Amino acid sequence: MQIQRKTLAQEVAERLIEGILNDEYPVGEKLPIEPELMKIYGVGRSSIREAIKILSIKGVLSVQQGVGTFVVSKNIQESLDIQMSKAEIEEVLEVRSLLDSKIAAKAAINHTEKELKTIKAYLDLREQFAEENKAQECYLADINFHVAIAEACGNTLLKEIYKIASKNILRSFETNHNNNTPSFKISQKIHTELYNSIENKDPEKAALIAQKIVEKLY
Repeated sequence: MQIQRKTLAQEVAERLIEGILNDEYPVGEKLPIEPELMKIYGVGRSSIREAIKILSIKGVLSVQQGVGTFVVSKNIQESLDIQMSKAEIEEVLEVRSLLDSKIAAKAAINHTEKELKTIKAYLDLREQFAEENKAQECYLADINFHVAIAEACGNTLLKEIYKIASKNILRSFETNHNNNTPSFKISQKIHTELYNSIENKDPEKAALIAQKIVEKLY
């Protein structure tokens, strides 16, 4: 499964949450009407409606037909996705470092042939885009290579936490690699070794190599 960026509706929902927590939109008060919200956040009507739907499901907003949308609660428990998006990248990398070895080891044991082919496909794309210096494509191929390993680990919760963390790794790549791929060419060898250890069903070696890859991110 490829990493997806946040939708406009999700971004608007997060900004509305910030406004509610900061008492810009107090509990009991009505939100501005749709056209005004569209102007404030610079998005279309569908994004505003979807954002309101997200917060209604969370119990933060209440939509009263013909009357308006009201703030009914400040008791917002942010999703892990939102928390990671706000975290310092070093914190996200630490989460990933704690997960990588375990996930690689479990993927070496639990992967299917179909999942192995997906991992290899992203590995090959990573190499191709690194050689062509297509930075964004290379970064996403790298992230999706590791997510594909997580998909193969056999633990749904580990997989979902890892996928959320990986969404935010792109920030680090964009900041630290200056839209270039030389370091990705150099690290292709160790990524290939990781793939081979998973293919060979060697969990100890897979865990060791995965940890070495993460250490190079710091």
